[in-house]
Amino acid sequence: MNEVYFVDTTFRDSHASLWAEGMTTGMMLPVASKMDQIGFKSMELIATSHFLKCVRELREDPWERIRLISKRITKTPLALMMIHSINAFELTPFSVIKLWMERIAANGIKRVQLMDSSNDLSFRVPECVQLAKDAGLEVVMALIYSYSPRHTDEHYAQKTRDAVKLNVDVIYLKDSGGLLTPERVKTLIPVILKNSNSIPVELHSHCTTGLAPLVYLEAVKLGMKTIHTAIPPLANGSSQPSILNISRNLRFLGYTPTINEEAIKPISDHFRYIAKKEGLPLGAPIEYDYYQYIHQVPGGVISNLKHQLSGLRIGHRLEEVLEEVVHVRKDLGHPIMVTPFSQFVVSQAAMNVMVGERYKQVSDEVIKYTLGFWGKEAGSLVDANVKDSILSLPRAKELSNWEPPQPSIKEIREKLGGPGVSDDELLLRFIIQEEEIKTMRSVAGPVKEYFTARSPVVALIHELLKQKDSNYISIRKKDFSMILKKGTKM
Repeated sequence: MNEVYFVDTTFRDSHASLWAEGMTTGMMLPVASKMDQIGFKSMELIATSHFLKCVRELREDPWERIRLISKRITKTPLALMMIHSINAFELTPFSVIKLWMERIAANGIKRVQLMDSSNDLSFRVPECVQLAKDAGLEVVMALIYSYSPRHTDEHYAQKTRDAVKLNVDVIYLKDSGGLLTPERVKTLIPVILKNSNSIPVELHSHCTTGLAPLVYLEAVKLGMKTIHTAIPPLANGSSQPSILNISRNLRFLGYTPTINEEAIKPISDHFRYIAKKEGLPLGAPIEYDYYQYIHQVPGGVISNLKHQLSGLRIGHRLEEVLEEVVHVRKDLGHPIMVTPFSQFVVSQAAMNVMVGERYKQVSDEVIKYTLGFWGKEAGSLVDANVKDSILSLPRAKELSNWEPPQPSIKEIREKLGGPGVSDDELLLRFIIQEEEIKTMRSVAGPVKEYFTARSPVVALIHELLKQKDSNYISIRKKDFSMILKKGTKM
């Protein structure tokens, strides 16, 4: 009865939070088999956003990542995180979603963590749940936590009941902003558990305000059996709580973590070595920041906003934009600050500040949001006066009759390369431009494992080869001998 289970986020959310999704497949491979021995209930591996990152910046095939990791992790179900589209800022046709679910399952994903950005489980979610189940995937339905006048216990009670009606396999409370407090969970967790109809419930939070470790312990005391954590140094900061810290505290509280803690140390050492060598941040506990509860802008969005404002030479106006975010979010009915809504709100706030007048110019995304294209529930919550102002714009009249197209896979295939294109390639081209994929393939090559100091000879050779003033290197140890000469093929 006192057992606590863990979902690991190291390969997905934790490096998205701390390393801007910069972990390569080669960094994952050396420890993948070891992670399969820890005893996780599941492991997050990838999200739809990672597909873009892999192709554009890491120059590697995300499908190959799934295939390679799934060959080494055979006991622990691998999870993919997504909203009800595979393009974050567009509504994906259901024909594409169907093929997507089939192909992620075929490549090694066992579990889909699905969410709607406004917790509207009637908008596109039922179709996605059914398509995932048809593909043989476990469906984990997110209820996204937010702090606002309308995100009450009753709101989450009703959303939990809505999830139950969808016959999902797991429900999880997703606190993307790290906004939960120990006091808040005392009423919220019991309400969700009471209305879950015995469907397993999990908790996912971030350490953005520094409170997530305390929130986890309080939630477990209230009956939560599964929590999402990360392996240091990819824990803390804006990531998830450290599995080592949480498991240690749980043991002192009389609970039994169902993991092999000794197996975690070499994995932690592996990523610490990579972080130091590549100049990547080490996750560390951060100070409590109440301002996060006021503007609720995710850390990644703030970083991008700083960069964009600096490019426009108005970086000094960041605080003005954050203050305007509070107004815009209230005007739009307190949308939850997750993708894509956080980007919609921040962009509109920046526009208001730069123009000097609210809603004189309005982005297409906010117009579509107001028109209800991201769900009638979301659109209905926009302040009446603001809605009238937005919908009176000429662009709103142009967009008012727009409907998301629902082309068949055959039509999409004809547009993106014809019958010779594989299903995986077709989906990749749907997400990202073909030219970028070609560039990735031209430089990708086979995935190379990232050797660390735990392979001392390899690490030594790697460092010696960096020495520009050395023409001859000889390494001898007992019955091992290696000689390297510049300009000589060995």
